[in-house]
Amino acid sequence: MLSILWGIAVILFAFWVLGLVFHIAGSLIHIALVLAIALAIYNFFKARDV
Repeated sequence: MLSILWGIAVILFAFWVLGLVFHIAGSLIHIALVLAIALAIYNFFKARDV
């Protein structure tokens, strides 16, 4: 399950980079980045508890 969540985070980060380069989707890309970072932080702390 953890690898799936990391995969989603990487995909969202890639979309954010594409948004910066090609100026597509405006603020939606930045929202996706914030969600990806939040997901990564959540998984980092969740993995430390185990």
